[in-house]
Amino acid sequence: MSDDNMSLDNSHHVPIIGYHRAPLSQKFGAPRQPNLVALTSAIEMLAPYDTPAAFEGLEAFSHIWISWQFHHNYRHKDNNQANSSFRAQVRPPRLGGNQKIGIFASRSMYRPSELGLSVVKLERIEIVQGRVLLIIKGADMIDGTPIIDIKPYVAYSDALPDAKSGFAPIAPALLEVVMTETAYEQFMLLASVGEPAEISNNDASHSSVKSVSKSATVASMVEQIQSQLLISDIEAIKALIAQDPRPAYRRKEKETSFIMRYKSVDVSFWLIDLGQLQITAVVAI
Repeated sequence: MSDDNMSLDNSHHVPIIGYHRAPLSQKFGAPRQPNLVALTSAIEMLAPYDTPAAFEGLEAFSHIWISWQFHHNYRHKDNNQANSSFRAQVRPPRLGGNQKIGIFASRSMYRPSELGLSVVKLERIEIVQGRVLLIIKGADMIDGTPIIDIKPYVAYSDALPDAKSGFAPIAPALLEVVMTETAYEQFMLLASVGEPAEISNNDASHSSVKSVSKSATVASMVEQIQSQLLISDIEAIKALIAQDPRPAYRRKEKETSFIMRYKSVDVSFWLIDLGQLQITAVVAI
């Protein structure tokens, strides 16, 4: 390698083409892998990448790959500091949070590149005032996540049925989630009765291009996803908590309260018995 190449900056700068808009604004509660919870969210594209022409043909694919950035991690401005803080090993929650493995044998968020990669279901493509919103389902990203790239998922090459999955051969077991009467009443007082007209967790449309009404704006549709609490959200909240977002080393603690922020509410829950979590309160933020 020449001296000129050795002196080059060992980093690569990429544009942010959009942002993920989701009900979850904090890392706590977010699924640890994609497609574990069928949560509806959206990708708001930025100019000049929000032109409908750039997405022509994508509606024919049921799923897409998304490259994104772990934006809630601490970022070092100085590249030498970033190298010095490199974590060679991590403790995956799947192994109880005690056993160490190499960072490149894990899907930990603390990656040298700070980049994530997820495959999600493409529900449909919304054209709003000439701009593009991708309505997706099953993302493991939180609200505000920068999007770096989008590519179609191609089943014949991307799906490998004979692949080995190391220490994670199957999906983690789900916990039972129950709800106190008080928490249920609190939720019902805060939730909207109807489903929003433009975006719904129960929408049956599939990978279609849709132009919304002239009165709709990107901001109004994003607000629905981020903050409008719906009756149907109760099932999404239970599904997220069933994944058990608590730290691995605290999963045996009974009646220790944890709080997951979802849209416009804080949801409190705790362990009441082995394998059973209970939602105890739903409070407006």
